[in-house]
Amino acid sequence: MPSVDEATIQLLRRDISLQISRLARRLGGTQMAAAKKLGVPQPTISKIMNGRVSDLSIEFLIRIAVRSGLPITLQTGHVPEEAGAFVSRVSQESRVCRSRLADKARELLLGSERRLTPTQRLEAFLEHNQLLAILQQASRTAEKTRVRAAQIVA
Repeated sequence: MPSVDEATIQLLRRDISLQISRLARRLGGTQMAAAKKLGVPQPTISKIMNGRVSDLSIEFLIRIAVRSGLPITLQTGHVPEEAGAFVSRVSQESRVCRSRLADKARELLLGSERRLTPTQRLEAFLEHNQLLAILQQASRTAEKTRVRAAQIVA
């Protein structure tokens, strides 16, 4: 059984690779095309997209994220399950395609934020982080299922 820090590193490695994999899928095309855009060999993209990243370092994965402009935030915690890699902001491309609904939601959110006391903001922040942890765990479970299904098909 790995130590707490080793388990945290494994989870971070898996989460960073998941974010890179999602980016590669959004880029469209083949793995070869995604590899070229991300500046890595195709077999490396294949490993990342199929969740076989135990031999890739976190530093290497972060370099890919930086090179590709993928804005991620790394989070650790008291237990490995609190660790994760999250996309930290909306990319420039998605800001171009704005909608009235998204603009209205953003406006309402900013208005609500101004009405909250500092204590209420802290409580909302903590609740938000708890929800993010739940979503991250669900994402990990879905990715494991996807990888297993891909292995069965292959």
